[in-house]
Amino acid sequence: MDLQNQQRVKDATEQYGAENTVVVLGASDAEGAGIYAETVTAGDPTFAGPLAGVSLGLPVYHILDPLLKAEADPAAWEEQISMMEMVMDGDALAASVAEMREKHGKNVL
Repeated sequence: MDLQNQQRVKDATEQYGAENTVVVLGASDAEGAGIYAETVTAGDPTFAGPLAGVSLGLPVYHILDPLLKAEADPAAWEEQISMMEMVMDGDALAASVAEMREKHGKNVL
């Protein structure tokens, strides 16, 4: 996760509170998604960005997580996400993010 996005997440959490902030990722590879999820839960693992040493514990999900799909408007899902769903390994992406959420998350939906 680049430094600007880390700052955006940190600012949103400070403004709205961790209990009112949810992070939805759209990364295309499971390893990257896991690192991004770790960043917004446990802190930046590279210790280079605004979230270095900052454990926000935010609830984080991948957009292809079945929990999010169940809540989405079917027409909007079809228009905006269905193509991505066909070409990505949604199960692996959701599992990678869930692992970090369960390991480091403090807040839940």
